[in-house]
Amino acid sequence: MSTNVLRTADGWFAARGATAVRVDTAAATTAELLADRAAVAAAVRSTAEGVPLADLVPLSPVTTPCRVVAQMTNFASHAADAGLDPRNIPLTFFRKASGSIGGPGDDIVRPAHVRLLDYEVEIGIVLGAPLPVGTAITAGDLGRYIGALVVTNDVSARDVQLPQTQFYEAKSYPGFTPVGPVLVLLDEDDLARFAELRLRLWVNGELRQDMPASDMIHRPLEALRSLARFQHLDTGDLLLTGTPVGTALSAPPKPVELLGSLLPAATKWRLFFKSQAKNAKYLRDGDVVEAAVATDDGAIDLGRQRTVVRYA
Repeated sequence: MSTNVLRTADGWFAARGATAVRVDTAAATTAELLADRAAVAAAVRSTAEGVPLADLVPLSPVTTPCRVVAQMTNFASHAADAGLDPRNIPLTFFRKASGSIGGPGDDIVRPAHVRLLDYEVEIGIVLGAPLPVGTAITAGDLGRYIGALVVTNDVSARDVQLPQTQFYEAKSYPGFTPVGPVLVLLDEDDLARFAELRLRLWVNGELRQDMPASDMIHRPLEALRSLARFQHLDTGDLLLTGTPVGTALSAPPKPVELLGSLLPAATKWRLFFKSQAKNAKYLRDGDVVEAAVATDDGAIDLGRQRTVVRYA
């Protein structure tokens, strides 16, 4: 059975129904908490009276500094929406600054120079063990490396990302990776249900994204094996696993795309962003963004984050 852990300004708490019990641990970081699972288990078994979950103010359960690595175009629905063939999508990654990590209730602040602010609900995998380059990972020991799961939102400044043809700046502004509310520690049975997790995102109550993880092109075992070829990861590092269809950004019709390819780059982007400015799905000042991940039966529930967009 999965265990949900919250981090607050007062320490770590293990959820137990509608209440939570303080974890008796000296852990200051996510890595230290994952190494002290005995303390988490003791809190769950404790007969002590818990505090109402609603009274806790969760921080990001992933502490910083840490590495933040993300998979590109990893849902078949998202690939098709971008005009790509899901059968031919390579397994590729990009990095985000760990300074982009924010709490599940923190504001998303749009920098003054950004115009097209987008959202991407994703399942975050928190590394449960060091992954040196050259590590051989089997299906049998995958649970050792997936220490926990979290809800994440890969916020993106599209008008920065697209002309640069790289993602680092556009996705690394402070608060551009809301994480939480809970750190979900899995057992082997839970991990077997990974594909059943459903990702949902709402903007002002309107459901924008809704897709199970079975839509993923490259699953966690394949992703971690690929990373182990070139990227050292440590316990507590964060891997974002991609987002499904429903983001504000969508591929233009093929004739428009073809016409754009014939234009000078500056002209192409000027016309593209002029058309995108009319897209009401991009995040506006005061928008409320909610993101949640859970199995449909609620047996595994990563929680629901609620953030508000603010314009700098």
